[in-house]
Amino acid sequence: MASIDRRTDARTEPSTDPSSAPKDVWLPIPPDEIDGLPEGLDYVHWDAGPDYPADPARCVFYAVPYMKGAEPSLRPLPLMRNVRIVQTLTAGIEHMLPGLPHMPAGAQLCNARGLHDASTAELALTLILASLRGVPDFVRGQDAGEWRNGFQPALADKSVLIVGYGSIGSAIEERLTPFECARVARIARTARDTVRGPVLPLSALSTLLPDADVVVLATPLTDETRGLVGGDFLARMKDGALLVNIARGGIVDTKALLAELESGRLRAALDVTDPEPLPPAHPLWHAPGVLITPHVGGPSSAFLPRAKRLLRDQLAHFAAGEPLRNVMATAD
Repeated sequence: MASIDRRTDARTEPSTDPSSAPKDVWLPIPPDEIDGLPEGLDYVHWDAGPDYPADPARCVFYAVPYMKGAEPSLRPLPLMRNVRIVQTLTAGIEHMLPGLPHMPAGAQLCNARGLHDASTAELALTLILASLRGVPDFVRGQDAGEWRNGFQPALADKSVLIVGYGSIGSAIEERLTPFECARVARIARTARDTVRGPVLPLSALSTLLPDADVVVLATPLTDETRGLVGGDFLARMKDGALLVNIARGGIVDTKALLAELESGRLRAALDVTDPEPLPPAHPLWHAPGVLITPHVGGPSSAFLPRAKRLLRDQLAHFAAGEPLRNVMATAD
């Protein structure tokens, strides 16, 4: 299909010819690289480039480009007057919520629950082990040619609290299992029972925080969780505890965390920060006891095969007129 300028609102009058009904699917992965896409739909590739691959008004299924930022991802939505599904490739959907008012009534916004479980859980475990065992200091010693040995904390016999027990939180616990933790406690918005044990509500935080050696944040960023980890939350953590954030930076009050890090009372391992990206001169870079990775929980070799599988499965449901999975919001 020919490209059209991204500034053009290429709206056309609806046709009475069924064969001309909109059926375009915009994919951030080239369609010929995804095996098993259902027939009967027209697939185009768009990964947030300046030109659109086709008339946005003919798009019925929009798979949002991955890690391209909110502005380019939201840009075509006001022109997509026939879109029925907006599918992110992220577990969080907050970057797409501003586009909801531009979507036709009944159009659904779906997230990518399950897509990043393996990769993000791996990074969570990496951050825990690297922080506890002092790997950042060993790397600095290697850079300086210094042999810095000594005793370090182990994950074995530690108490871990997972705040946000969805599919990623569950995947984290699965990877913690071989490490002989003393206990794993689970917190989520809704209390429930699982095969591994009870999941307690957010109201139980005040009881569980003082016992946790490691607190892992895996909760979505919502109005309820924004700033959840503030001064009171951090003050309840035990001396020497490690805070691990693989969720969203906005869940943590950065100023309050800095105060605890600079006092030496707590440590932190952060894949996400607020602000993000973290400015070069920000004091969090050089705070004692902090390990920072640049929001790399999702992007790994595990991403592409799982993204293709998710898109193929969701499109199969869509083509068959069946309900889609992971519906997070519906346009009014």
